[in-house]
Amino acid sequence: MAEPAAPRAIAAAMQAATIFDLAGAVALVTGASSGLGARFAEVLAANGARVALAGRRREALAERAEAIAARGGTAMVVPFDVRDHDRIPEAYAEVEAQLGPVTVLVNNAGISAARRVAELSLAEWREMLDVDLDALFLMAREAARRMPAGGSIINVSSILGVRPRAEMAAYSVAKAGVAQLTRIMALELAGRQVRVNTLAPGYVVTGMNAAFFASPDSAPLVAEIPLGRVGTVDDFDGAILFLASAASRFMTGSLLVVDGGHVLVL
Repeated sequence: MAEPAAPRAIAAAMQAATIFDLAGAVALVTGASSGLGARFAEVLAANGARVALAGRRREALAERAEAIAARGGTAMVVPFDVRDHDRIPEAYAEVEAQLGPVTVLVNNAGISAARRVAELSLAEWREMLDVDLDALFLMAREAARRMPAGGSIINVSSILGVRPRAEMAAYSVAKAGVAQLTRIMALELAGRQVRVNTLAPGYVVTGMNAAFFASPDSAPLVAEIPLGRVGTVDDFDGAILFLASAASRFMTGSLLVVDGGHVLVL
């Protein structure tokens, strides 16, 4: 029979409250006015991070920031469109001036649309790549230039960047590019101890698609998911906290899929 662990070894084990603690962190979350981005900001703030909420809808951002403050957190609003490329360095500078250097970037802003390739215009293709890949690259590049050692860049992709689905060419190509960009940045920034990982969500209910998932039209899609349901924004609490915190301190260049097993059958 194995000897019981020494009391000192047991005491040295990290508790969840410690390993997931984000006290002292400054998190910048794009697409934070609603959906996953809003939830990410709330979770990071609830665990000690000072949070900057970025997005296009100033009023919605302000409401989120006020709710975080009401619960004892610290949050600021950085209203801008990620397609305004010249605004990106300014946004970082504003966060640094008010909260300090960004130590966690959640690169979440994105758009989605379904279109068969034969019907997809170049303008539609370019719009998708501009938001979902170009802007994400520029946000990540600015983080790479400014982020101190120990920081974490979390690029939000999708399971459709891992597996193909008809009518989603532009979106899927952009999200696949996000995952590959993450891997390359992880190699380049490892020497500075900045980690870069990809979060790949599956289908999740947000304000934009709630009506669809509440209708019978969604049944065939939901039936594909091995766990038998579509995701909700709180299903990603653990994943975002894990990637942002010291819990993932030896993890970089990885792709974390949270999708109820959907990618297994796509």
